[in-house]
Amino acid sequence: MGFEYIKALHLIFIVTWFAGLFYIVRLFIYQTEALQKPEHERLILKPQLDLMARRLWYIITWPSAILTLIFGFWVLTYRWGYLQQEFMQAKLIFVFLLYVYHGYSQVLFQELQKGKARWSSTQLRLWNELSTLLLFAIVFLIVLKNTLNMVWGMLGLIGLSLVLLFAIKLYKKYRTH
Repeated sequence: MGFEYIKALHLIFIVTWFAGLFYIVRLFIYQTEALQKPEHERLILKPQLDLMARRLWYIITWPSAILTLIFGFWVLTYRWGYLQQEFMQAKLIFVFLLYVYHGYSQVLFQELQKGKARWSSTQLRLWNELSTLLLFAIVFLIVLKNTLNMVWGMLGLIGLSLVLLFAIKLYKKYRTH
């Protein structure tokens, strides 16, 4: 299989993985809020949300994470020299953090499947934004291929984080009125 096909498959599985990561935490929020509903609502909502989360997590998100890793490594076999470059080293650190994020989301998933909500829906909204920040960091590093601009990129990420935090607080205020 040619390099361009492997790279295309890598990108496709990155997209589906992120789609799964973004939506699973949204389902975590709904599951957490469903646990606080009156029993007659909870008995309807929880099984349906659990089923949706299970299907998303095991049919889309986990396979996409694994295939992203396989095709990413395969892409690297064509570009071993990239491992010597700072931008790739930084990118791989962010990718590692993304897999840590995925792993911890597995813990949250398992707890919610058992009906245990350790985090509030607001905390989960903040958790969801972490994957957005990792996405920005990874994409900018791989597209720009430059860690010199990473300082500006990190400042941009901090700015984006502040905007997202403000938006979450504004949304929470809007929901309570």
